[in-house]
Amino acid sequence: MAAVAAATMRRGARLAPGIASRIMGFGSQKPKSPFTRHEDLIRDHDPGSPTCVRGHSSARFYSSFRQQKSFSGAAHTESKLKGKLSLEQLKKLTEDDEISTVVVAFTDNYGRLLGKRYTARFFLESAITDGLHACSYLLATDMNMDPVPGYRFASWQLGYGDIHLVPDLRTLRVASWLENTALVLCDVVDEKSHELSPHAPRSILRNQVKAAKELDDMVPMGASELEYFLFQDDFEEAKEKRYHNLKPVGWHREDYHILQGTREEFFNGPARRHLEASGVPVENSKGEYGVGQHELNVSYAETLEMADRHVVYKQCLKELAESLGVAVTFMAKPDVTQPGSSCHIHLSLWKKGENIFQGTNSVASVLCSDEFRWFLGGWMKHTPEMMVFYAPNVNSYKRYCVGSFAPTNIAWSHDNRTAPFRILGSGKSLRIECRLPGADCNPYLAFSAALASGLDGIRNKIEPPAPFEGNVYQADKLPQIPQSLGEAVELFSSSDFARTTLGEDVHHHYTHFFKTENHAFSQSVTDWEKNRYFEQI
Repeated sequence: MAAVAAATMRRGARLAPGIASRIMGFGSQKPKSPFTRHEDLIRDHDPGSPTCVRGHSSARFYSSFRQQKSFSGAAHTESKLKGKLSLEQLKKLTEDDEISTVVVAFTDNYGRLLGKRYTARFFLESAITDGLHACSYLLATDMNMDPVPGYRFASWQLGYGDIHLVPDLRTLRVASWLENTALVLCDVVDEKSHELSPHAPRSILRNQVKAAKELDDMVPMGASELEYFLFQDDFEEAKEKRYHNLKPVGWHREDYHILQGTREEFFNGPARRHLEASGVPVENSKGEYGVGQHELNVSYAETLEMADRHVVYKQCLKELAESLGVAVTFMAKPDVTQPGSSCHIHLSLWKKGENIFQGTNSVASVLCSDEFRWFLGGWMKHTPEMMVFYAPNVNSYKRYCVGSFAPTNIAWSHDNRTAPFRILGSGKSLRIECRLPGADCNPYLAFSAALASGLDGIRNKIEPPAPFEGNVYQADKLPQIPQSLGEAVELFSSSDFARTTLGEDVHHHYTHFFKTENHAFSQSVTDWEKNRYFEQI
């Protein structure tokens, strides 16, 4: 029966939840799925020494980069994570034929993983010492991988040369959802200066983490809460249907709903187990407000590590869906009749093992520090001009609807889901939840915008407005969030803060990127237009 199931899924056919559960044994205590074959290998696996965890990627040509750059790493939380690998462990697994492939990847402007698949042998022989190369157009392309003119970083005039990718060995892990595969994330490094390429999303976040340390030896800690919709159609079928009339895995709203959640365990159960087995510690999963919508939460960490977990999480779920013959989407608003999918981000600042947001000042029943107030003030002040980093796509802005649990006005409040800035916890757990980002955000850019804004608040002691009490949706005197990508791009383009924070060249790069995305939509003919005008006009 298992062989039949595997063959069926290789053909790309869809398995109904009940059938998948029976065939793959997901109803039993120990899953029998062939897609969890690495769990026995990883179950008692203890990643390598703290030195291996903390050390940046090794490369002979980039030894100066490795030795001179000191970026904060979450070594104290990573060292015991199941699924993380040291080089010694990868070598042993390669020798034992347990790992044969290493996916070596980085994120593009959209947040997608791009890269190469190496044989494990050649990765150990070459890539860990020399890095690897890829075409520079990967940071200057559109969603369809077409080269876009107008970038300074890469162009036809510059010949679309190479970018150099340096594996960050702290991210080396088993990719348990793939057969005999490991995964490592890379930094994009300039070959001439040996410095981080400033245009790469991961570089931008690294620079903000570094800024926090330089400002007052602070370590940003964060979490991202991703939501997604799951459909019984597979990706190919969804494409053939032009993404119309897709069949969700559920048939009623499933927020916290255990029965409907059980029906979806054929997917969410393996997702939790694979992430746990791949160095991404999972806290829980639950049904969400939409039909076929779910949320899976992973443990908080230092922000760079959290962003890394975020992209591994999305890649895992997409590839797991592919293998199970279903489709998952992280679109912000895939259906006008359903709520959108968010990516709420949580942030706090730590110093010497203590959350510096906690304090003795009382603001709207919140006991907090000056740094908390100023960070919140800066974050709120710069929200409109940095909105493209929270809502990067045309579809992102369809999510902001009254009564949808997505924000519409800029305000802060204590434990109030109608406010985009929701204050949670107390003492060491005190943190700011920002409900603006959608599930389509690039986590490196979203965390970067939040940190840059908050740190500017601390530097300049920016006070937040008075807290809002009540239903923020009904407030008529609060500033609104931008209503479209076009509006958000104009605010970003004219922002002195964004230009100063990112640097002129990087600011131009992302202004051009978002304008290109918005222009592509403005030139398209939508189904809404056809339905409205084809006959009646």
